[in-house]
Amino acid sequence: MPIHLIMDTMTHTRPTKSGPGLQRVHATNIHFTPTWASWLNLFERFFSTLSEKWTKRQAHVSVKDLEVSIEYYLETYSQNPKPFRWHKKAEDILASVARAARALEP
Repeated sequence: MPIHLIMDTMTHTRPTKSGPGLQRVHATNIHFTPTWASWLNLFERFFSTLSEKWTKRQAHVSVKDLEVSIEYYLETYSQNPKPFRWHKKAEDILASVARAARALEP
C-alpha cells in the first residue's frame, strides 16, 4: 500500500533531514500544499479544534478508545455544526490549485 504524505509548503522551502530520505522509501508519495491554499487552512483549523477541545482533554487507554472518542465528537459536532468561513474568492482558489497541478506535473 503506498504512503501519501501531504506537507505544508513551508516544509520544502527549508532544508530538512527527513525529506530526502522519505522520497527514497518505496511507495512513498510526497505532496506539497499549494502556496496560499487558504481552503486547506480550514481542515487544519478543524483538526486543531478537535485536538484542543476534545482529544487533549481526555485520557485514552487504546487506539480503539481514541477512535470511539473522535467518532463521538464528530457525531456531536455534526448535530450543531458551526461552519468555517473564509473570504477568498473561488476563482482565486481554483487558480491556485491549477498552478499547483502544473507544478506537480512530471
